[in-house]
Amino acid sequence: MKVFGFVLFSILCSPFACFAQSPAEKGLDIAIEADRRGSGFGDLTADMEMVLRNQEGSENRRRIRIRIMETVADGDKGLTIFDSPGDVRGTALLTYGHKVGDDDQWLYLPALKRVKRISARNKSGAFMGSEFSYEDFGSIEVEKYTYQYLGEETLAGRNCYIVQRSPVDTENSGYSRIVSWLDQDDYRIWKEEYYDSKKRFLKTLSMQEYHLYLGTLWKAHEMRMVNHQKGKETDLLWSNFSFRTGLSDSNFDQNSLKRAK
Repeated sequence: MKVFGFVLFSILCSPFACFAQSPAEKGLDIAIEADRRGSGFGDLTADMEMVLRNQEGSENRRRIRIRIMETVADGDKGLTIFDSPGDVRGTALLTYGHKVGDDDQWLYLPALKRVKRISARNKSGAFMGSEFSYEDFGSIEVEKYTYQYLGEETLAGRNCYIVQRSPVDTENSGYSRIVSWLDQDDYRIWKEEYYDSKKRFLKTLSMQEYHLYLGTLWKAHEMRMVNHQKGKETDLLWSNFSFRTGLSDSNFDQNSLKRAK
């Protein structure tokens, strides 16, 4: 982590060196290690296909470009740009992640030619009709949650830690808790269960087809979010990852939303 207190905790209390940890301490320790292994890429670009599927199985497909840039002292910056179909072409979401407090998010609507700010109280809303929320497209920072280690389980032949994280921002988050299954070898997330603000089982995220980049960085190429309350699904199919492409802050200002074509 980039925060001194978490660095010190991680050094003194690695998953294999800490004795008599509480469930909260062990859960935080695993989260820190997973975050460390997913950091250090600098910036990335990728293509993504979003597949929306209703209760009858009918599909709606969208083509998207992704840009992400790490920052030293705060959360990541992200830009999501829709290329097709025509009715959403040019729509773009800009996210400034923060380690503490709500992320800043802006949505550019080309039909209206204006930028709309996404308020914190609306971040639980569905993003572009998908089963992912604006919150899901935000920056997942360790500091935004409290943690509990729930145990271990074998999932599809992989020995996994089970860790629960609960949002610190209980007022604006759409979730009361999220339970994650992370493999013990590489700390990759294979499954997550989401519970809504009323503590009801809401969604399941499955992640598959991991590929290794930069020698240490694992990225899932297939994600499926199933909404159990609505009976709908959304797939995110990733491709064409490129890293350390030279993105800068100028690629993530509000003017970049209007230039995203």
